[in-house]
Amino acid sequence: MASRGKTLYVGVTHNLERRVFEHKSGLIAGFISKYKVTKLVYHEDNSDVQAAIAREKQLKPWRRSKKVALVESVNPLWEDVALRWYSS
Repeated sequence: MASRGKTLYVGVTHNLERRVFEHKSGLIAGFISKYKVTKLVYHEDNSDVQAAIAREKQLKPWRRSKKVALVESVNPLWEDVALRWYSS
């Protein structure tokens, strides 16, 4: 997830659509609401919960430049990929 200013947030969830809705609706206090992290710019699907948590722990300590490179490898324009969920 990212803000307009490209502040990044890395997290794990079992329900991505619900979590994105919470971000977009401002339902999450703290870092998320402070920096208005509302755009889904990158995600990975993983049905193995332990593997997903391990991947989150791998990504979180990365330098910002490495996270940006990961996002831009699949989403160079930083588009909100969740918007397609809401279009007709």
